[in-house]
Amino acid sequence: MTTANKITVVRILMIPVFVTMAIYYGESIQHGTPLEWIRYTAIAIFVIAAVSDGLDGYVARHYNQRSSLGVVLDPLADKGLLLSGIITLSISNWSDIDPDYGRFPAWFPVLVISRDVVILVGAIVLYLLNGKVHVKPNWTGKVATVLQMIAIGWVMLQLHFFPLLYVVIAAGVFTFISGIVYVTDGVRQLQIEGHAHATKQ
Repeated sequence: MTTANKITVVRILMIPVFVTMAIYYGESIQHGTPLEWIRYTAIAIFVIAAVSDGLDGYVARHYNQRSSLGVVLDPLADKGLLLSGIITLSISNWSDIDPDYGRFPAWFPVLVISRDVVILVGAIVLYLLNGKVHVKPNWTGKVATVLQMIAIGWVMLQLHFFPLLYVVIAAGVFTFISGIVYVTDGVRQLQIEGHAHATKQ
């Protein structure tokens, strides 16, 4: 359990705290008595958890603390934070003025979760058939992640520069495209491995 991994574990433990605060704030909106200190606490927890993602990576690289446990925990913490934010802000309304700015449309978490499930199942299938999986980070996936984070921030900070729906649609489009890219890459890996086996025979 390196220092970098301890930071990652703390990030994971912050997720249920954030979810609890986010839901409580949504309930206070419903009751007509918005508790702003809960909203600010939830935002602070989310920001600290997001920023610490870079911190544990820096510690792992700078102090040579890369580990197999960190390889598993780090993406788990990242994905857990993103999904918890998207799901929580889909079931809990954060705006007492305009509900359209207070929560995500139902299709958004469904799309994000579906893409992640497809990628996970595809990785398992690849491993079972090929004995190995090469997951290459793609720019569409990175853009999707950034846009998902922006969408979460848009709701939590109650920004009104332009409609929340536009931000969500942009995040949804890149989420969908990145899913197709990863699936296509997985199929390509299967085909390459199949040709390799055929050549050996």
